[in-house]
Amino acid sequence: MVPNSVVVTIEKPSNFSLLEVNGSDSSLFRDKQKAASPKQFSWVLLLKAHRFLTGLSWLAMAFKATFASVKKRIALSDLSEEEPKSRGRLYRFIKAFLLISILALVLEVVAHFKKWNLQMIQPWEVQGLVQWSYVAWLSFREAYIAPFVILLSNFCIVLFLIQSLDRLVLCFGCFWIKYKKLKPKIEGETYETEDSSSFPKVLVQIPMCNEREVYAQSIAAACELDWPTDRLLIQVLDDSDDGNLQLLIKNEVSSWHEKGINIVYRHRLIRTGYKAGNLKSAMACDYVKDYEFVAILDADFQPNPDFLKLTIPHFKGNPELGLVQARWSFVNKDENLLTRLQNINLCFHFEVEQQVNGFFLNFFGFNGTAGVWRIKALEESGGWLERTTVEDMDIAVRAHLNGWKFIFLNDVKVMCELPESYEAYKKQQHRWHSGPMQLFRLCLPAIITSKISMWKKANLIFLFFLLRKLILPFYSFTLFCIILPLTMFIPEAEVPIWVICYVPIFMSLLNILPSPKSFPFLVPYLLFENTMSVTKFNAMVCGLFQLGSSYEWVVTKKTGRSSESDLLAFAERESKSSGEEKILRRHSESGLELLSKLKEQNVPSVKKRNKLYRKELALAFLLLTASVRSLLSAHGVHFYFLLFQGLSFLVVGLDLIGEQLS
Repeated sequence: MVPNSVVVTIEKPSNFSLLEVNGSDSSLFRDKQKAASPKQFSWVLLLKAHRFLTGLSWLAMAFKATFASVKKRIALSDLSEEEPKSRGRLYRFIKAFLLISILALVLEVVAHFKKWNLQMIQPWEVQGLVQWSYVAWLSFREAYIAPFVILLSNFCIVLFLIQSLDRLVLCFGCFWIKYKKLKPKIEGETYETEDSSSFPKVLVQIPMCNEREVYAQSIAAACELDWPTDRLLIQVLDDSDDGNLQLLIKNEVSSWHEKGINIVYRHRLIRTGYKAGNLKSAMACDYVKDYEFVAILDADFQPNPDFLKLTIPHFKGNPELGLVQARWSFVNKDENLLTRLQNINLCFHFEVEQQVNGFFLNFFGFNGTAGVWRIKALEESGGWLERTTVEDMDIAVRAHLNGWKFIFLNDVKVMCELPESYEAYKKQQHRWHSGPMQLFRLCLPAIITSKISMWKKANLIFLFFLLRKLILPFYSFTLFCIILPLTMFIPEAEVPIWVICYVPIFMSLLNILPSPKSFPFLVPYLLFENTMSVTKFNAMVCGLFQLGSSYEWVVTKKTGRSSESDLLAFAERESKSSGEEKILRRHSESGLELLSKLKEQNVPSVKKRNKLYRKELALAFLLLTASVRSLLSAHGVHFYFLLFQGLSFLVVGLDLIGEQLS
């Protein structure tokens, strides 16, 4: 350690003097200070250079891997297979908007680097065509474009706040139900187990169309329902156009019939009306009049054996009850990022929307499956109609107008499968968002002239249809995909930070609460919901104006993961207990035989292909262009939102999310 003072003594023959210097940093001893050696300095420089090169190489490798993946996806894509609607008016509008934004960005970049201060420039001082164009653009923007954008922005923000308030009220209702432990109660007495005649007769319908991957598991699950055999009839309603598949389904039905199950196979030669036409044809059978209730199960749904015993008793002693709806549960919710994000949405839908509306209003949209209807309610409401692609919502609205009540059972769960590819999910969402607008056009006169109370009419028109089916996709797409990037070039109409950051994050937190394990996916969920707004907006417009694609019905592609895994697990258990001859849940001997036969067959390998989604790609480049303009203005939050939202659109547009269909 260097001392705080130095004492120097100088002795001479004639005199004596003492010099005291305080401090170790005295300028008198610069030559004595320790200096860094050139060797140490070189090592420091080498270390910093090594760190820089390591980071640079990592970024280069990451960019190379991403570029290779994108290049592979583009090479394997088939643009000719993309839907014609992607080249429609909405796509042309986005493309034109993108071109204008690029031109505006070029002008803004030139102005930024030339440091034009146009507030101090007089018109006669303008020099050059570029500067004149920029001045003309600013004048036109301030006089004509900015007022309209401000008006549209404020309108969308008001809609956004109204919809957020509606969602907040639903969450408060859900919290109240949880806090008070409120549940639908069975009013009547339970059925006597020993006397099968006390059980009502139930019809179980399984509509399917080319469901090769999952037909066996759905039939097995229905055949193993715990209900007296003489009081149960299962209809397998097959609309498949594949002759071999029809034969397989017939064999599966015959196998269960030989075991004493009351099951029949029906096939329509002319497939009209899709699922609604299939159900309508089945209800026209003469023997249906002997049954009191009908349970509807889609091909990938696997109810527990006690499904009917948990749902049917709610009808007893409640003659006004027309529908009992169970909740969906997903066997592949953790398969990939796409299924995780779907799980967040659907958990909120069932836990909050369906449960709150069912408990407080006795009305909600029928989910099309995993529900039990009173056949009298179906008949009095006009039965299944083929006029829209959402026949489930159609019959629910008509039954509500006829005074029937609904119950939602959040504790009764039925296993099913989520779409694992973006292509399948996008087609499903298009049908789910175009159909309600078709139905709204058709049902509006009936709602206005119905005999239900004004409150129920207002709930149907303003909340059920307008707010949740029309306004939600409208403001999501318009505000976050059009107005927000537009305001980067029109700073007079800047969107507040709380609109693009604080409120959306808070509402996304509320959406994730029913599935708390999904909390790490909060940001991807928020970005993906905005990304899906273009599909939902396009579907809403198609349904509202009755465009061609609004009548499109595409069966959601199933992977059969649950079916295969269940069968393999069953085979494993059977090998351990070969002496037991018990039919276990969701499995049949014919299912195991079918699985072994399929493995023996030489199925030609089909290369999986992905698509390029042009609207999503155009919006990706639009948002990224706007993010560059935001960077020039140092907007901060706006820049990061536009950047990550643009990357999200790019990932979806290149089909990099979910599995690819073969």
